[in-house]
Amino acid sequence: MIKSMVLSDLRTRYKGSVLGFLWTFLNPLLMLLVYTIVFSTIMRFDMPNYTIYMFIGLLPWMNFSSSILGSASVIIRNSNLIKKIYFPHEVLPLSTVLGGIVNYLFGLIIMVAAIFISGMSMSVHAFYFPIILFLQFLLTYALTLLFSSLNVYFRDLEHILGAIVMAWFYFTPIIYPATMIPEKYQFIFNINPMKPIVESLQDIFYYHRSPVFGTLLQSLVYNLVLLVVSWVIFRKLSRRFAEEV
Repeated sequence: MIKSMVLSDLRTRYKGSVLGFLWTFLNPLLMLLVYTIVFSTIMRFDMPNYTIYMFIGLLPWMNFSSSILGSASVIIRNSNLIKKIYFPHEVLPLSTVLGGIVNYLFGLIIMVAAIFISGMSMSVHAFYFPIILFLQFLLTYALTLLFSSLNVYFRDLEHILGAIVMAWFYFTPIIYPATMIPEKYQFIFNINPMKPIVESLQDIFYYHRSPVFGTLLQSLVYNLVLLVVSWVIFRKLSRRFAEEV
């Protein structure tokens, strides 16, 4: 069922468009071109290959934010399915998260190509990527479980999330390095669960160094705890999904 729903999501994402699945590659490519033009001619940062630096953090963020926003109404969108047959409802947000990861992996092809075109190279530290991706999956799935279940009872949450995710973006070191954060505000940024994920990706792809394993371990523990809490809430609220949707 998970496989079927992920494939269905990928098919319908660009259904009716002329280029179809090619948009999976074209979207990150066009985004990279736009940011390259803007940040090389208008908003200039004193960093070598700044566009690549930003793109490394932007790709996982797009996957994260689109999964969060897309899964908020996933229970409501599949109300007919929920009312007709019994199945683990956790499958619905999971299929959204996995579909987003597939798109993210295709976007990585554009990112790797851009790294070589810009004159940079890949290092052996890139082999840490699956670990970081797993941490991102845990965090994303935990939040999609939480928000998708709460949205069934509080429909305004879907709209509130848009503003939250937009603000969340600026509290994540994507368009600026973490070294620019003032010391007195460091504690605010450090509670952001996306910060260690984005910084670890920048470490392995941009700085060519190993991620901070202590930080990754803390992230793993935090995301696992969040996943368990979200799953408990989801299971409790899912008992009345058929009545509420």
